[in-house]
Amino acid sequence: MNVLKNFTLFLIMLFIKTHLFGQAKKPTIMILPSDNWCEQRYFMTEFDNQGTKQKTPNYKQAFQEDTELGQVISKIGSLMIERGFPLKDAEQEIKAIEARTAEDNMTASSLSGASISESPLDKLKNKAKADIIIQIWWKVSKTEKGKSVSFVLEAFDAYTSKRIASATGNSAPNPTVIVPVLLQNAITANIDLFATQLQSHFDDMFNNGREILLTIKKWDNWDKNLETEINNEEISDHINKWLQENTVKGRFNMSDATENKIRFEQVRIPLFDKNNQAIDARGFAKGLQKYLKAEPFKFEVKLMTRGLGEAILVLGEK
Repeated sequence: MNVLKNFTLFLIMLFIKTHLFGQAKKPTIMILPSDNWCEQRYFMTEFDNQGTKQKTPNYKQAFQEDTELGQVISKIGSLMIERGFPLKDAEQEIKAIEARTAEDNMTASSLSGASISESPLDKLKNKAKADIIIQIWWKVSKTEKGKSVSFVLEAFDAYTSKRIASATGNSAPNPTVIVPVLLQNAITANIDLFATQLQSHFDDMFNNGREILLTIKKWDNWDKNLETEINNEEISDHINKWLQENTVKGRFNMSDATENKIRFEQVRIPLFDKNNQAIDARGFAKGLQKYLKAEPFKFEVKLMTRGLGEAILVLGEK
């Protein structure tokens, strides 16, 4: 009887494990042309980042004017979908962002009149909320046997911009096959290892939390600083305790700490909240903002973000 009971228990546990594995969450991805590809084809534009001119890919122009780009991304996307990765359509997200541009241009600070400063890629990341950005670069070469395609496929964590996977290769020369198909054939030979790298990164995030940056600052006219004591503990100590309780496994690194600023790196936050909604740096920092606005602090706290993966809290006023 004990043998039968143990065997039955084993089958139940095996079923549960298999079921959970089959239900494992996949990271959402968005595919874009690489910066270098856009630069080579003059799909770049300048934007003003708080007085500094910066160049960034003009994805809208690229999708509208390049006849191969949409086909290439569709081919790569189909390979990823076959492997179970949810895909965010970059071209459709760009169109949705266009509808909000006029509203953002009319938005200004209530105190200084400053306008919103955000790069086009940050806008795209914030709207699409993808976990991973895949960038593709390719070049067509002519040989005696026909056209050949070289490619570089790279994946970046959308929150930290860290490279998490890469693949390179070349297609066999062919005189009749179109470029998107040549590229698909070349990538197919490398896609399984690439997808494994993506899933490994996402599994790490699922188990150990998503990584963000968090900075705490103070306005220079505030009558307190981060070393001011509240209930016999410095404000910085209260913030540390909150992070220990709200990060995944209490993981974070205080890389800089003064009376005026604290910078936390490798802050591991949950991927999803209780309602299974994705959490970004803003959503996580909003919890700390509410904590500092409540008793016993009652601070005014301004919350700012840079992209999906960095949040800044400024104490003293909004």
